[in-house]
Amino acid sequence: MTTADPEQPSTPDTRSYAALRYPASRIYLLGAALAMMADSVEHVISYWIIFEKFQSPSLAGFAVIAHWVPFLLCSIWAGALADRYDPRRIIQAGMILFMLVSLGWGILFATDTLEKWHAVILLIVHGLAGVLWAPAGQVLVHDVVGGRQLQSAIRLLATSRTLGLLLGPAVGGGLLLLVGPTIGIFINVLIYLPLTLWLIRNPKGTNTDPQPNGASMTSFRDMFDTVRQISGIPVVFAMSFLAGLAAFFVGNAHEPQMPQFARDLGYGGEGLYYSLLLAANAVGALTAGIVLEAGNLLPAKTRTSFILGFLWALAIFGFAISENYVLAFCLLVCAGFLDLSFNSMTRTLAQLHSPAEIRGRAIGLFNVGSLGCRTFSGFTVGFGGGMMGIHWSLGLSALVLFGCMVALFLWAKRRKVMETA
Repeated sequence: MTTADPEQPSTPDTRSYAALRYPASRIYLLGAALAMMADSVEHVISYWIIFEKFQSPSLAGFAVIAHWVPFLLCSIWAGALADRYDPRRIIQAGMILFMLVSLGWGILFATDTLEKWHAVILLIVHGLAGVLWAPAGQVLVHDVVGGRQLQSAIRLLATSRTLGLLLGPAVGGGLLLLVGPTIGIFINVLIYLPLTLWLIRNPKGTNTDPQPNGASMTSFRDMFDTVRQISGIPVVFAMSFLAGLAAFFVGNAHEPQMPQFARDLGYGGEGLYYSLLLAANAVGALTAGIVLEAGNLLPAKTRTSFILGFLWALAIFGFAISENYVLAFCLLVCAGFLDLSFNSMTRTLAQLHSPAEIRGRAIGLFNVGSLGCRTFSGFTVGFGGGMMGIHWSLGLSALVLFGCMVALFLWAKRRKVMETA
């Protein structure tokens, strides 16, 4: 498999779909799309059963918290593993955990013994699987394509994962209708297999030496030292904090509430309209990946990342207050377009400015913000929805997010972060 020199100059490659010029990159992106589709199918089926069985916005919010806490607590440790060991094996461990979780849901559905605490445990294990996959996957892609094609690789990886999210609601909804949740979730186990098996031998990046490549991180002091080191890099700090704000206040906490949004918009929470709302974000994100890569548009700049964040917060606010299903769907498509553009750009900037020897840890710290902080959106949107209604909680969360992003932008401008990048 052809891989790039990771130490090549980081001048961006301006060709369309630059990262697809590496065979290993193409195959990994396809495998990631399938794994992400399986992840999405699981959520579609499990969220629907949880809603039907318990009908509790607070429980849906707690499900978000239980799912994302592992990213908050363990991302830096997972990044250290990706620095030190073969990232392929770490990804495979994550895939195995994903499969075990789907098997667990299937057994509980088949025996009709699902309780709230079961859902919490399974979502935590699912989160741990995601923690293992996220930094290792980014390190592996960086190893394969190098620095010049990194923005293309990150955007295409986000696009492939979004393709999985787009197909997930369709496949998950189809499985619910055709074979039911129990058989559907068992079928879902098989979708994780292609990537898991392919990684046994391929691709071979630059971090596959059996000897440890990065310094070990064995204590909380090591972790705090790493955080201080990474936070001292202005661009990495600003982009990680910006992504963390978006995750903290909104994240994806509105997704478990989609059955209620569909019902409030006049469609009774029926499976088809619920699945369409879930798919809307993915449609927008997939469109962004295709359009931006085809024209090599929106090169990574800190100022542009802030603008995309502002627009995303406004699109989410519009969805929250919308009373028309078609308008709500369109706003979610716009939000998906902006979400992929925003998150891929902030990740690219943070990763490009990270020292190679601690790249995995820097990615882990970024994931603490962009993924781990979604834990708190379970409170802002989920538990807030239980008190004031999901429309009010999501709308207010989006407005507060907008204000915080403006404050961070002013700080970054004073610190000349834009010029540094």
